[in-house]
Amino acid sequence: MITRMFLLLTFFGLNVVLAQEFLPKVDQTRLENRIFQLAQFGIQENGETERVAFSDADIAARQWVIKIMEDLGLDVRIDFAGNIIGRREANDNSKKPISFGSHIDRVPNGGNYDGCVGSMAALEVIETLNENQIETAHPLEVIIFPNEEGGVMGSRAMSGSLGKAALKVVNSTGYSMGEGIMRIGGDTTRIAEVVRPKGSMAAFLELHIEQGGILEKEKLEIGIVEGIVGLNWWDVVFTGFANHAGTTPMDARQDALLAAAKFIVAVNEVTNSFEGSQVGTVGRIKAEPGAPNVIPGKVVASLEIRDLSSEIIDNVFQAIKTEAEKIAAESEVKIEFFSLDTTAEPALTDPNIKKEIEIVSKALGLSFKYMPSGAGHDAQDMARIAPTGMIFVPSKGGISHSPKEFTSAEDMANGANVLMNTIIALDQKLD
Repeated sequence: MITRMFLLLTFFGLNVVLAQEFLPKVDQTRLENRIFQLAQFGIQENGETERVAFSDADIAARQWVIKIMEDLGLDVRIDFAGNIIGRREANDNSKKPISFGSHIDRVPNGGNYDGCVGSMAALEVIETLNENQIETAHPLEVIIFPNEEGGVMGSRAMSGSLGKAALKVVNSTGYSMGEGIMRIGGDTTRIAEVVRPKGSMAAFLELHIEQGGILEKEKLEIGIVEGIVGLNWWDVVFTGFANHAGTTPMDARQDALLAAAKFIVAVNEVTNSFEGSQVGTVGRIKAEPGAPNVIPGKVVASLEIRDLSSEIIDNVFQAIKTEAEKIAAESEVKIEFFSLDTTAEPALTDPNIKKEIEIVSKALGLSFKYMPSGAGHDAQDMARIAPTGMIFVPSKGGISHSPKEFTSAEDMANGANVLMNTIIALDQKLD
């Protein structure tokens, strides 16, 4: 009854207040309490939480999540990549599952909301459906992905894009991905069995904090993610000539650091010269020999460009490279670009799912906007194999990856309500 009435109300665009009366709602207090409970895993004497993937705290938190899933009646398993998957049976278990979730691991000295909001909201969705005795036509899958912060490991394994080289990458715990997978209950010898074929899910959704300040600044409650930006990284090497800083005249220098400084300014100017929301960043720089009395003879700088369009990324790069070549000629230094193996392709979200999120947001009386995600997420890899949607809720002050990260209980509940009712709507409309 709830679902049918909801669809009629939203389809015919009837009164929002009337529509809200028929929509199930999550328990805001319970959701926030779970966020606080999760934050206790890895808590330090100073009150901060350390829960990097593969750590003892991470493993304990995973066991806590599994226990909640089991108490909610889900059929829980850990796949060979360490993904925690909880399945809720359906009226027709032959249908493809609607999957949703996020991650609970954190960056070192991180916050309590990144990934955790989407994960705890997924549990809250299941509990609310149970309480309201709402059955679904599709099976539902709650997925808690491991090591998102250290390389979106679980979702990449599921999409078939976790390479063997990645298993050797070591995180701050001292464990490699391969060692970590074994530590959390996976099996590196059977990673290939984790891969889901394209089209094997009816849909995938992820709720996440924005990790930026746009929603808060514009006083909006929901972000409908248009896509997750692609990114390309380069090392840019400037080769000049190291010489005595006291005896070499200013007009006779081949200063690699001076050229690099001009390059950094050029990256900002060139990136801003394009219309759109693309970003270009130089975030790391190393000068050699690094002595105060020696003109730098070599500098290595990073370059990162992000956008929803691979074509725009390439256009911005080519424009930056052209400007860099001018700087090289004027500075009498050599500039070389080396592409790194950190490229991530843009992942656009599904138009039909975006529309359902909009319909649900309107029905709940929530303000919203369409926006890109400038950060990577598990949804980026899931978009390779399933129609994908992503929902943002505000981050206080635009702060993330910090102990000061914060999202209010009301905003978390708003996002969870949009997530749940979008799942209900999709369940009625998808095959």
